[in-house]
Amino acid sequence: MNFPAFSISRLPRILYGKGRINEIPSIAAGYGDAALLITGQQSFRATPRWNALTQALEAKGVSWHSLTVSGEPSPQLVDGAVAEFKPKNIKVVVAIGGGSVLDAAKAIAGLLPTGASVMDYLEGVGKNLPYHGPSLPFIAAPTTAGTGSEATKNAVFSEQGPEGFKKSFRDECLIPEYAVIDPDLLDTCPPELIAADGMDAFTQLLESYVSLKANPFIDALAWSGMQAVKQGFFAAYAGEGEAASAGRCAMAYASLLSGITLAQVGLGSVHGLASPLGAFYPIPHGVVCGTLVSAATAVNIAALEARAPESPALPKYAQVGRLLSSQDGLSDADARSALIQLLADWSRELKLPGLSAYGIDAADFAKIVANSRGSSMQTNPIVLTDAEIERILQLRLSIS
Repeated sequence: MNFPAFSISRLPRILYGKGRINEIPSIAAGYGDAALLITGQQSFRATPRWNALTQALEAKGVSWHSLTVSGEPSPQLVDGAVAEFKPKNIKVVVAIGGGSVLDAAKAIAGLLPTGASVMDYLEGVGKNLPYHGPSLPFIAAPTTAGTGSEATKNAVFSEQGPEGFKKSFRDECLIPEYAVIDPDLLDTCPPELIAADGMDAFTQLLESYVSLKANPFIDALAWSGMQAVKQGFFAAYAGEGEAASAGRCAMAYASLLSGITLAQVGLGSVHGLASPLGAFYPIPHGVVCGTLVSAATAVNIAALEARAPESPALPKYAQVGRLLSSQDGLSDADARSALIQLLADWSRELKLPGLSAYGIDAADFAKIVANSRGSSMQTNPIVLTDAEIERILQLRLSIS
């Protein structure tokens, strides 16, 4: 095995397991007497866990304010929250929700001490000022299993439309102090959300595994995460009984690892395309990942076989194909073909729509491709031509 030089950036303190959400009040109280609670609009607040959390905070002497986030967060939402809560002398930010909630909270925690605008720091569209912190202490508890935002330094914001954007505010100061991974929080996720988020987590693991920056440390985490996806994804999607509960445990673990791996070594062509697709069209991020990953994997493999046959990504794709197909004896070529077919089968079984369902057609491809070469595309295992990127889109434009 080759052991190249590598670096690992800071990680949150990780608490994993059923019931770990009950530890949040004590952790928050350790930072001070005023908390900002950020959640989605309904799923968590509609459960008894919301009242239990707020009552436990009060019992610890912590006053609290709250904010809800619906849909993908915008810079305007963050700036409005910072203006509203800066006078409240908040000591700790606690976010319980999906990736959008965690991203919004991450930026709010980072901006409350100074009152600055997120547009001062947003990559590519803002003032591009350097961010030096400080950030308020931030506790992240995901209620979905997909983005891995609880383990990353970046918060993604978007403005949708013809001139829209999907860009990141990122800095190690924004990494949560604690990531609280409680699989019980996934029990309110509907099947379609389990499907889209699970495909996001898997795609992040696969793209990290074959990234140009991959290293043995991150490979081990990505492999463990993909094993968990194999074990638990479709059980969690089915949503019934003890098997579903075990599946949610596996997917919460896989999602966490996907956040760690992407934060360390980057992603690939699926996430490169997710940026313009999410900016220009009303397509959820998990759906982008789920509908594109088979086609992107096929195009990557074909490009590698043609132009970089010695790439370490090729045997890695084969290893994943053998893992997911449970066919250890396959040759590398057959294993890669099995992987492509299996991912296409997953997309079909999960009923993930084609791109045309969101108003995309072939006339839009040039604009999408032109805006796809951001940071994620830089760590794809091979530089794809414009025609190859268009091929990914064409393969998933319409689903028969």
